Amino acid sequence: MTKPLGIRGEIVEKDERIRAGFIGCGSHSFRNIYPTFQFAGVNLIATCDINADKAAAYAKLFGAERSYSDYREMLAKETLDAVFIVTNYDDDGSPKFMRLAQDCMRAGVYVWIEKPPSASVAEVEDTIRVSRETGKFVLVGFKKCFFPAVEKVKEITEKPEFGSINTIYVRYPQSIPSRAEMDCGVKNDHVRGFLDHLVHPMSVMNYIGGKVRAVCFERSAHTGGFGLFSFQSGALGTIHFAAGQSGTSPLERLEVIGCGANVVVDNGVKLTYYRPGSRGPGGYGGSPNYIGSDEHAPLYWEPEFSLGQLYNKGLFLLGYYGEVKYFADCVRSNTPPAKCGLEDALEITKVFEAFLNGKPGEMIAIN
Repeated sequence: MTKPLGIRGEIVEKDERIRAGFIGCGSHSFRNIYPTFQFAGVNLIATCDINADKAAAYAKLFGAERSYSDYREMLAKETLDAVFIVTNYDDDGSPKFMRLAQDCMRAGVYVWIEKPPSASVAEVEDTIRVSRETGKFVLVGFKKCFFPAVEKVKEITEKPEFGSINTIYVRYPQSIPSRAEMDCGVKNDHVRGFLDHLVHPMSVMNYIGGKVRAVCFERSAHTGGFGLFSFQSGALGTIHFAAGQSGTSPLERLEVIGCGANVVVDNGVKLTYYRPGSRGPGGYGGSPNYIGSDEHAPLYWEPEFSLGQLYNKGLFLLGYYGEVKYFADCVRSNTPPAKCGLEDALEITKVFEAFLNGKPGEMIAIN
């Protein structure tokens, strides 16, 4: 039997990898999910796709032992710990993940799914019920929550020195569909695209701020807009749907403000923590120097993009490794995920339904 390799490519004597099947052989998984397995402790046993030739090609390239064109056959014949699912949409525009995840859990395996998990709160609630009945869990690939910079923001905001979260701001280049488009549901391409991308800023909001109590939104005449979120904690948040920004602009921005401190992430990787403190001595009108003490100085982190380090790879910067490694660790320990589970998927889907069914300018209660 071939011995497994560790994260540095070294031979490892004890094989602690989870045994996994994979449903879906598409472009996204080809670039971003299958390649994480060599680092994240996943032993790919079988691939599955409705195109049998693609399933076989992916199995050969990524080291799986067998391939299938029917996931039910794979579940029946293989001894698996978990299944990864990266598929497209149904003919009605709905994601397929919940139905497939339910079948996999009933077959006795844990499940990792790509986003968006669903377009329906009821469907997510039904999947939570199946999870409880089977004792198996689902982790959703909300990759933003596994960005090293965003995870550091979460850590910083939980420090006593940061204080309670006051406000959260996320800027993301997403457009808001018109009311006429929303009325068509996910059959409409623009609405389906909104569902697909809303989960990125909203998963960060949910991860850092917790459950949203109510949401209000407004759309500009040119598809951009703002969403206002009232959290159960008492904090407020906003998403700037920055549709129309230049393609040469930094893509996104996150800022969390506490009580005397704030932390900013630009473009997903540049983190600045403005610790509690002040500038030079003397107070307003009497300070000759803008530089304060070292212990109050901002802290700044970003990749150096020079060394052949794992952290300089997109798989690591963009959360793909983190979300797969975390799932594999949860499977090994039989521990439900503390983040990005079905309960988080439920909260994010509630927000989508609020946009889908609500009126601009109206405060919509969701919890």
